[in-house]
Amino acid sequence: MTKTIAVIGAGPGGYVAAIRGAQLGANIILIENREVGGTCLNRGCIPTKTYFRNAEIMSNFKRASEFGIEVSSYKMDPKVLQERKNKVVGTLVGGIEQLISSYKNIEFINGTASIKDKNTVSVDLKDGGTKEVTVDNIVIATGSKPQMTETKGVDLEGVITSDDLLEMDEIPETLIVIGGGVIGLEFASIYQELGSKVILLPSRILKNIDMEVARRLPTFFKRQGMEVYLDIRAKEIVKEGNKLKVIAKYKTKDEEIEVVGDKVLIASGRGPIVEGLNLDGVGVEYNHKGIHVNKDFETSIEGIYAIGDVNSLGIQLAHVASAQGEYVMEKLMGEEPIVNLDVYPNCVFTLPEVAFVGMTEEDVKNSGIDYKVSKFMFGANGKALSLGEGDGFVKIFASAEDKKVLGVTIMGPHANDLIHEGAMAIANDLDINSIMRTIHAHPTLSESFAEATAGLEDIAIHIAPPRKRSKRK
Repeated sequence: MTKTIAVIGAGPGGYVAAIRGAQLGANIILIENREVGGTCLNRGCIPTKTYFRNAEIMSNFKRASEFGIEVSSYKMDPKVLQERKNKVVGTLVGGIEQLISSYKNIEFINGTASIKDKNTVSVDLKDGGTKEVTVDNIVIATGSKPQMTETKGVDLEGVITSDDLLEMDEIPETLIVIGGGVIGLEFASIYQELGSKVILLPSRILKNIDMEVARRLPTFFKRQGMEVYLDIRAKEIVKEGNKLKVIAKYKTKDEEIEVVGDKVLIASGRGPIVEGLNLDGVGVEYNHKGIHVNKDFETSIEGIYAIGDVNSLGIQLAHVASAQGEYVMEKLMGEEPIVNLDVYPNCVFTLPEVAFVGMTEEDVKNSGIDYKVSKFMFGANGKALSLGEGDGFVKIFASAEDKKVLGVTIMGPHANDLIHEGAMAIANDLDINSIMRTIHAHPTLSESFAEATAGLEDIAIHIAPPRKRSKRK
């Protein structure tokens, strides 16, 4: 008997789950009350990376003289920026819609779902009316939404979320960014290059990042022209004429600052979308972090699953949501998933880019594992220097005993593309020899990865030999 599975939400978790389920022979009912592609495609990953490309081009214009190019004048047209973003998003949304429609065993319903019981979903159709579907399983993939802090004044006009910022067809003259996570840092770095004067107020720089990156990244931001205050929390936002003033207090000292801007971006994280699902009525357990799930993403109610940002695991990454979606469908259809869900790359699109996978140096130290660490600077890589992007490094950790790769951190040009060599090694339990056996093309940025790996054995060609320590008498 063919299974019928309802998937609530058509973001990167939901639509991928739907397609994988259809590939395995299930009848899929995919329910979405907005656009396919979810936050990532419509209000997150893709729009911001479209803006990131503009920021890169603006940065190159500013540095044109380094390359012998004289540019007399240039300016950003915010309306064209918005149009280009919408075109990219529209193209991808249309492609996914076509992809979904190409599977005859996927029924797409545009509406808002409510779970009546573990085998019944009621949908308020967008065009009016209600439709009830009977299914064998339910997969919740409703994603997340921006969270506002409890800071006094967040309801003032001009205090915005990332969703609001992406819909603006103007570049704020001065943008105050509250938050030092991925969202806050990406928007701060991008808008500084797009022409805003950015003031960054982070309580910390990136959660769970290698501390060397946390120390170095603000220096690069300041070099961009950004005003950065570290270890600080916003206390209050007040209106001051047609401007907004943020009063903030340092975490480590009894001192306050005041900064003034045109817009204030609240980038303090995202919360799960659970409203309207009738989780309480069905008995699905959840809290402010999301829906509780077990190792197979099953909720407290048998047969109902939750994947991606909406579950309480706290891994708010589109590619992880997609992987969880495939995993659940394969499990439901009697397959044994092969994906390693414990290993996933984290990518931050700032200037410079930051990416990491596996353990950080702090993680390794705290674990008590005997390890080796090697770092190769992009300043010694021919391709990086030819690009004019010699800042940053590749840092690799491996166990001293069996030489297995434990973690990789990269800060610098195309870090978010290079990180996958580290992810491949860790996910497949490879040792450093598997990397050193592989010839890396010249001149490429990937050579930096190979050199960092060889440095673990003190045989890197382009790293000076380590100094021999004198023995104590």
